[in-house]
Amino acid sequence: MKKLAVKKNVECMACLACVRACSEAFYKDFDQDLSCIRIVAGKNGGAKPMTCIQCGKCMKACEHEAITQNPKTGVYMINKKKCVGCGKCVEACPMHVMVLKEESPASKCIACGICAKACPMELLEIVEK
Repeated sequence: MKKLAVKKNVECMACLACVRACSEAFYKDFDQDLSCIRIVAGKNGGAKPMTCIQCGKCMKACEHEAITQNPKTGVYMINKKKCVGCGKCVEACPMHVMVLKEESPASKCIACGICAKACPMELLEIVEK
């Protein structure tokens, strides 16, 4: 399964480069609420990126069968034509990294790597699990 992972023993400096890259790539706007990656306070006072763990809870919550798992990569993807924007998938996400913009379909991390390329600390990486 392909997914975005946070490297251990590398500190996040909360520069938001990853957040910016994600929101600008998918919404052409820098808005932290439109990014599928979040920076939160870590246990020791530092910053910590929250990423999609590809758990599938969003798919189980979707009553419209708009979320499916790619059989080759294992990544859960949203079919924008089937999504009605109800937000049930967003509520079900344990990492709180799904996005629901008003009058738009939901969006989530598709492990594209745009955020990983933007990170100056090289903290993020796409891995096969």
